[in-house]
Amino acid sequence: MSKRYDVIIRNGVLVCPEGVKTADVAVCDEKIVEIAAEIAGDAKEVIDATGKYVFPGATDGHVHFNDPGRTEWETITTGSSALAAGGGVLYFDMPLNSSPCTLDAKNFNAKLAVAQQDSLVDYGFWGGFTPKNLDKLEELAECGVIGFKAFSCFSGIDEFERADDYTTLVGMEKLARLGLPLMVHCENAEITRDLTALALANNKTTVRDYFAARPPITEIENVSRMISFAEETGCKLIIAHISTAKAVELVTQARMRGVDVCCETIGHYLILTDDDVEQLGTVAKCSPPIRNTANQTKLWAKLLNDEIAFVSSDHSPCDPKLKDGEFLKVWGGISACQTTLSSLLTHAYHARKVPLADIAKLTSQNVNEIFGIQGKGKIAVGYDGDFALVALDKEFTLKAEDLFYKHQVSPYVGDTFRGTVTQTILRGTTVFKDGKIVSKPIGKHVRPNK
Repeated sequence: MSKRYDVIIRNGVLVCPEGVKTADVAVCDEKIVEIAAEIAGDAKEVIDATGKYVFPGATDGHVHFNDPGRTEWETITTGSSALAAGGGVLYFDMPLNSSPCTLDAKNFNAKLAVAQQDSLVDYGFWGGFTPKNLDKLEELAECGVIGFKAFSCFSGIDEFERADDYTTLVGMEKLARLGLPLMVHCENAEITRDLTALALANNKTTVRDYFAARPPITEIENVSRMISFAEETGCKLIIAHISTAKAVELVTQARMRGVDVCCETIGHYLILTDDDVEQLGTVAKCSPPIRNTANQTKLWAKLLNDEIAFVSSDHSPCDPKLKDGEFLKVWGGISACQTTLSSLLTHAYHARKVPLADIAKLTSQNVNEIFGIQGKGKIAVGYDGDFALVALDKEFTLKAEDLFYKHQVSPYVGDTFRGTVTQTILRGTTVFKDGKIVSKPIGKHVRPNK
């Protein structure tokens, strides 16, 4: 008797850890149960993927969906829908800019309740790490946070205070015992604060003045200091949205001497330059700032040399009114979670011949392995039936009306991408297809396997 599955994807080119291969893949009870050149049997749903590449569904390790509390900026409904439209099946939501911030179990559970009702795709949560909640780290760990997030500089949100050196040392010692990582936004607090104050005092508020107030040394110095704390305490350290090749070099050197540290970067540091930001305006303001072409070239070299662990979006939207005004003074954050995979297919695979298996690792496998998320991140038997079907050579020009964000703005509107996500499948259920959300919210909370 032939087997019957829930889903069979036939005739696609599977992007597996060992490389690409044309094969069928079958899903039963949400899990991949068979991969073969031709699977005998039938299924409740058969998907013909002829001409398509089947990637593992992407995981975005760094988003700000701002829900609950700042739903006029973004919501879990809109953010998770945008993620799915870009081939994403899992996100890790930051403890800010939701309000209240995720600094204790009460506020974790408030966010969890919204996600359980509204998230189209699977989700995990970061816990906050500030001077005010060092006594709450254990209870957040019990809630199932995937790790903790700290800022070395002003976060932009008064209720989420920067972690001073004492907080960093004592908190890292706790996290080492808890077996959970700390991700740090690395910019030197005093230098960024005083250079910004000096610029404002002299009415220097242009895009170039902003770059001058946050020079590369602010990141490089702070990455070095955070590595020192991690080396001393044994805490697993992740450098958030690394923007300078020199800082990546410091991470690589530390790893070589045994420090448990890695880094993520964000698509806009690989795609945009400071000259682009000058042309685009405040829609492309972020922190750390986007750097110059010479640095970007070196950053690509680091990525190609496997020195960057994963690529996220740092999706950080706001009410568009907060982007109106002088560059130095407006909100910093870029909306990008819908375009990460297509961006890498365009700029890494098509432009730089990065192997597709490496792109799958950067967008899915590595981030799940780093955070101990079992059963997510690659196309293999026993893993969740999570897939992004991609027309690899199909081009599209991003239009504002294509975006599922609450506010249809992005620095990438008008850009042409090569590599179109046509269908996103979460645990065997299609959630996005041919430009439309086609499922009710079915996301589940994921926890690390410590």
